[in-house]
Amino acid sequence: MGEVSAGGKGERPAALAIGVPAARVAPRWWRSIAVRRFVFGYSLLTPAVLYVGLLVGVPFLFSLYLALSDASVGAPIARFVGIDNLLAAVESSSFRVALRNSLVFTLGAGIAKSILGTTLAFLLMQRFRGRKVVRALIVMPFTIPIAVSALGWKWMLDSQFSVINWALGRLHLIGAYGTDGWPVWLGQPALALASVMFVNVWRSFPFGAIVLMAGLTSVPPEVIDAAKVDGANFLQRLRQVIVPMIAPILLVGGLFDTVFTLSDISIVYLLTNGGPNGATEILPTLAYRVGIQAGALGRGAAISLFLFPLLLPAMVLLLRNLRRREW
Repeated sequence: MGEVSAGGKGERPAALAIGVPAARVAPRWWRSIAVRRFVFGYSLLTPAVLYVGLLVGVPFLFSLYLALSDASVGAPIARFVGIDNLLAAVESSSFRVALRNSLVFTLGAGIAKSILGTTLAFLLMQRFRGRKVVRALIVMPFTIPIAVSALGWKWMLDSQFSVINWALGRLHLIGAYGTDGWPVWLGQPALALASVMFVNVWRSFPFGAIVLMAGLTSVPPEVIDAAKVDGANFLQRLRQVIVPMIAPILLVGGLFDTVFTLSDISIVYLLTNGGPNGATEILPTLAYRVGIQAGALGRGAAISLFLFPLLLPAMVLLLRNLRRREW
């Protein structure tokens, strides 16, 4: 082979000049298919990561900073106090009452919404006249502004002008108007907590029904028909066929509902403001009263941080179960 002068038109790569075949020349590592797929995938995830980081991560870190300081409204400088705010919250009787109410509120409302949402979803899956109209009406509690619906329920649960008490009185289930037998829905501790839970269930269970309907429509009819041919009754089909197939949808819906219920401050604040005598006080309303109304930003942030360890175990269990099913 003759030599080729440098810069000539017949110049060949150095690898070929020394006799190395062109097929053995390794491409640059950043041009490989694996790297390109890696970069492309993470470039698609970047907007979502930035969105979550800015709207969730930054406020969480800022609340953590406040919880570890003595920040308050009107104080220009906040000093580091460690876990003093967390210890003060745990030692407070109002915090323990709010924690108990939060657990009762979340578990009770969650169970009720599961039962009602499941029943409603199966009812709406049946064929009947006006099904589309009924489906549209069912969604209304979830779409009405929370302030409007809460004020409406506050009027219906009023101690003197309650339409619920009037209806129960007409049915002779309670005493007549003006008697001592009329329940004070938002004034008696047990009834106040039950009323707040009822309004939360009324507002949120259509969301669970819609999620479950979406899962039920994704189940192939052939699978249900095969289970019927095999002699499986309704409960067996639900437990062994339908639920395993729509488990990811149920887990995600349950996770969202738990987060929304535990952090629901609007209904409690608008109906009872935590009363009477702390009977409906939950952690979000207590954090708002201490941190915003009282001005103790550090203690309010410390109280709100206790929502994180309450939600973390549920999130981990649900997401791990979901990941196992994907495998």
